[in-house]
Amino acid sequence: MAKEKIVLAYSGGLDTSVILKWLKETYDAEIIAFTADIGQADELNGLEEKALKTGASKIYIDDLRDEFAKDFIYPMFQAGALYEGQYLLGTSIARPLIAKRMVEIARAEGATAIAHGATGKGNDQVRFELTAAALAPELSVIAPWRLEEFREQFPGRAEMIAYAEKHGIPVTASAAKPYSTDRNLLHISFESGMLEDPWFDAAADSNKDMYVLSVSPEDAPDQAEYLELDFEKGDCVGLNGAKMTPLQVMEALNQIGGKHGIGRVDMVENRFVGMKSRGVYETPGGTILFTAHRKMESLTMDRDVMHLRDSLISKYATLVYNGFWFAPERLAIQALVEESQKNVTGTVRLKLYKGNIMAAGVKSPVSLYNPDIATMEADPSKAYDQGDAAGFIRLNALRLKVSSGVQQNVNK
Repeated sequence: MAKEKIVLAYSGGLDTSVILKWLKETYDAEIIAFTADIGQADELNGLEEKALKTGASKIYIDDLRDEFAKDFIYPMFQAGALYEGQYLLGTSIARPLIAKRMVEIARAEGATAIAHGATGKGNDQVRFELTAAALAPELSVIAPWRLEEFREQFPGRAEMIAYAEKHGIPVTASAAKPYSTDRNLLHISFESGMLEDPWFDAAADSNKDMYVLSVSPEDAPDQAEYLELDFEKGDCVGLNGAKMTPLQVMEALNQIGGKHGIGRVDMVENRFVGMKSRGVYETPGGTILFTAHRKMESLTMDRDVMHLRDSLISKYATLVYNGFWFAPERLAIQALVEESQKNVTGTVRLKLYKGNIMAAGVKSPVSLYNPDIATMEADPSKAYDQGDAAGFIRLNALRLKVSSGVQQNVNK
């Protein structure tokens, strides 16, 4: 009989390398490794050879960068998503894409299960498995870190390293970088190790070597740089007059933003599973795009449409963070967001300087800003009669006067 097939989300790191071998032995199964290229750069080097040597029967290394930028990052930025006021959701938004492709591979290969190396304490296990539940409920999910027999065999990294050495699995594990990282097109995150102490100063000069995508603001150029971003229907389609794809925009903005020390965030956040965790993030390109998009909306989006969309930002961001990308409520909000963006078209000019992003101009062929109406001088358009404001204020003040009168009688 043919062996059962399991598709494993594989990064080539210590955890997933050990898990690959462990799954093959424990389940006597054929393991198909899958790695999504979503902007990890040189982290992908040598993965195919390593996966096959570790015991995978096959490995998929799929370039998903275009899809990631176009169908995940851009729609999320149209929604203005920001988790707990700081986090641009760089890791969160990548997981549904990875899980989606895993499901596609599992079906194409006739696999009965997918597996991942996320721990039982984190958010990623939820994101992977909620996506699988939404797209392929017939598939089983194997999460080794939640299995008692796996945790008993590997109570710590020393046991995993010993297992890897015993089975000839090449791994790079040392105390030189006592933290974990996760990189993609939108950001790179750092957590664990010394960062588990929230008093630890990740911005100190002694920790400069930790950062990958950006220089510290102190080391950024002394000369400011101006940047123009062109938008069509809420999407950035060009920089400094040159047309670009979403992927090209993200790559260019990461380089420019990183040079100027833009996009570093250090926060303690609330995980979906109930605990707080400390994360340090570099999101240079995303921070520029997020800022520019908001500036474009300020000129072109109807006030009440903007306020309605903004009232949903916290909900939308939480859905993404918690792994509900393919949930019907996220899709419903996205439909409203897409409608809200139909006139978000024009050009934003920004000034970048030592970690700061400053507005330097905005224009649009569908601008809702009318200087004739807004002017403090005489209104040549006659569109606004200042005398009308008196009745407007009286009507809005009526309930306040009634409430105040009642309260005064109560206090007598």
